Amino acid sequence: MTAAGSAEDGTDSPFALSHLDSLESEAVHIIREVAGEFEHPVILFSGGKDSIVMLHLALKAFAPAPVPFALLHVDTGHNFPEVIEYRDRAVARHGLRLHVASVQKYIDAGRLRERPDGTRNPLQTVPLTEAIQAHRFDAVFGGGRRDEEKARAKERVFSLRDEFSQWDPRRQRPELWQLYNGRHTPGEHVRVFPLSNWTELDVWQYIQRERIELPGIYFAHEREVFARHRMWLTAGEWGGPKDGEAVERRSVRFRTVGDMSCTGAVDSDAGTLEAVIAEIAASRLTERGATRADDKLSEAAMEDRKREGYF
Repeated sequence: MTAAGSAEDGTDSPFALSHLDSLESEAVHIIREVAGEFEHPVILFSGGKDSIVMLHLALKAFAPAPVPFALLHVDTGHNFPEVIEYRDRAVARHGLRLHVASVQKYIDAGRLRERPDGTRNPLQTVPLTEAIQAHRFDAVFGGGRRDEEKARAKERVFSLRDEFSQWDPRRQRPELWQLYNGRHTPGEHVRVFPLSNWTELDVWQYIQRERIELPGIYFAHEREVFARHRMWLTAGEWGGPKDGEAVERRSVRFRTVGDMSCTGAVDSDAGTLEAVIAEIAASRLTERGATRADDKLSEAAMEDRKREGYF
């Protein structure tokens, strides 16, 4: 053999893992490492495609036993109904425990204030960090990937957070040879990103291979939208559209899902997995760069939120 997975005549070894198999194996290894190192992990689950794939990997990691972790969802109150419906069906189907941290409850209690722009995405940090502290979660799985955004590209697979859930890039630990350091002091916790090395295209190809069900808004459909920040946003109670923002009906789909006030749709006629994969392969914009208004607030918008405790 001249190299791992290659025979001397240059042909591929029948024992070599495919690209998707390698990513799956790495992610399953990370999930099992957390199960072995930590006492009370939780999976952050939004009903979006990355958290759906992460849950699928966790189900594989422990089959035929049940997933030994609960799910945690930070509900902004402005989530897409299709995504909430999917979340509840997934919880019931797999017999999972779900914790919900509600932004609306914090607003009703006077602990958070609505923003003038109507977006609640930045308001998720306090409910998230307080839920982690209240339930004493010591490891929190997230679906973040390094290809999404430059702040996430700085993140390690095991990302240490201090007692205030804050992220300090200077405290990032080396992860040579896939050795992960979960050491933390009381009050601290570790954010864990099993999909760190995946791309958006990898996620979609894996969804196709594994035949994973997704909410319908990831595929082309007719929807009433209006233009803001060079994106197509959905009208809703959060404050859109404003005067001068005309509503029109278009064929669109969502590349990522989050708070309706800052998650834009893209024009698309991709109604099948094959069509979506072809569309993603041809795209030159990341999903967050193309469809997330909250990341356009400043050059360091994501990094600032991560330092405060956001994912």
